[in-house]
Amino acid sequence: MLNYEPKILLAFAETLSGNEEIFGWLMKNGYPELGVLSKCMRGSEDAFNWLMNNGYTHFGALDRAIDGDPNAYLWLKKHDFHILAVLADACHSEPDAIDYLNRNNLPIFLLIARKFIAFRDSQTFDYHKKRF
Repeated sequence: MLNYEPKILLAFAETLSGNEEIFGWLMKNGYPELGVLSKCMRGSEDAFNWLMNNGYTHFGALDRAIDGDPNAYLWLKKHDFHILAVLADACHSEPDAIDYLNRNNLPIFLLIARKFIAFRDSQTFDYHKKRF
């Protein structure tokens, strides 16, 4: 995710709050993977399947790691997606992850985590999602 411009990551963060206008913009302007990741993080199994079938396995693993799947979390670490593993931890309010993001001047990832936490805390999740 470090390859995206901060304004694109900001747009992604807004989709986690349910902003459909920005979701549509991501989908139509070359960032469908981020739009789909947003839907996936908001609970869409179809979005997860799209990520897995279209070369974005790392984003599928991020979603599952956020959901607490230890295999997905280990997969991220094994395949050198360190920042995604840190983001998954930040989505669980892990102090070490938050400290890492602050120390490395990555406030956009803190915003993404906060947006996800706000979404999660306002929802009821189906913990019967397929395992990674």
